[in-house]
Amino acid sequence: MSFSIIIPVYNRPNEIDELLESLTKQDFTDDFEILVIEDGSTQKSDLIVDTYKIQLNLKYFFKENTGAGASRNFGMQEATGNYFIILDSDVIVPHQYLSEVKKALENNFTDAFGGPDAAHKSFTALQKAINYSMTSVLTTGGIRGKKKSVGKFQPRSFNFGLSKVAFAKTNGFSDLKIGEDIDLTFRLWQNGFDTQLIEKAFVYHKRRSSIQQFFNQTFAFGAGRPKLNKRYPGTAKLTYWFPSVFVLGIAFSFILSFFSYNELMYFYGFYFLLLFIDSLYQNKNIQVAFLSMITSFTQFLGYGLGFLQSWIFIKK
Repeated sequence: MSFSIIIPVYNRPNEIDELLESLTKQDFTDDFEILVIEDGSTQKSDLIVDTYKIQLNLKYFFKENTGAGASRNFGMQEATGNYFIILDSDVIVPHQYLSEVKKALENNFTDAFGGPDAAHKSFTALQKAINYSMTSVLTTGGIRGKKKSVGKFQPRSFNFGLSKVAFAKTNGFSDLKIGEDIDLTFRLWQNGFDTQLIEKAFVYHKRRSSIQQFFNQTFAFGAGRPKLNKRYPGTAKLTYWFPSVFVLGIAFSFILSFFSYNELMYFYGFYFLLLFIDSLYQNKNIQVAFLSMITSFTQFLGYGLGFLQSWIFIKK
């Protein structure tokens, strides 16, 4: 295998700096190339990239703004390797990342893989809380790589591997703005390609989000799921409704409380207390634990409302 790392970037030169620095520290002994695809940015990364060309086999491309999916496809078309590793610009890779990918693919080759995301010790309290909400078994059920028992794994584009053969067969990412990674996974399965979770190939995902931005992001994720369900009949699962049911249940619990029926409110209170305790145990920080309750509620609210709005619209 010959790895080509594809990194689309849009107006985030500081992020590229951190990611490229982490790639200089890999314990990987084989050659690999890196392609940075500048997607029509006004804050260009070319000067940052130039500083790493002595240490890394690095190529830089500037193209018109067409979105992350098209930029990833552009990078894979220009790459010389036969296995592509796609990373978002806001991740940092630990030193063993490429070694773990190679080891896993040599032991069990699949034409696509995904890896989890984690919070680095240098992250802000809010970044750690968002990471907790996005990855905890108590919130997302482990679908982002916290456990292996998640059925057929659907890789996410921030940490996504794809063989050259699979890219040629599927033509890579579609023109969807949200859910394009899941869309690609479904097409991979339709074409007979397998996917896997490589648990040890994690990255530190440095989401630069406020609560409002996190809500907007999860709302878009929720809105995208019914569209994918319609595009790929048979892929819909009952679990996709959970955030919407959760949000409706909270609203219903407030109504019941006016009539002195507080049992449902107690249930939600116990659940958020459980989130607080679990986050405190994992992060060893009371501020992160407190924020984890807020970010988890934000995640349920955003995804649930987005899903409902999209589902109602599609049904019409």
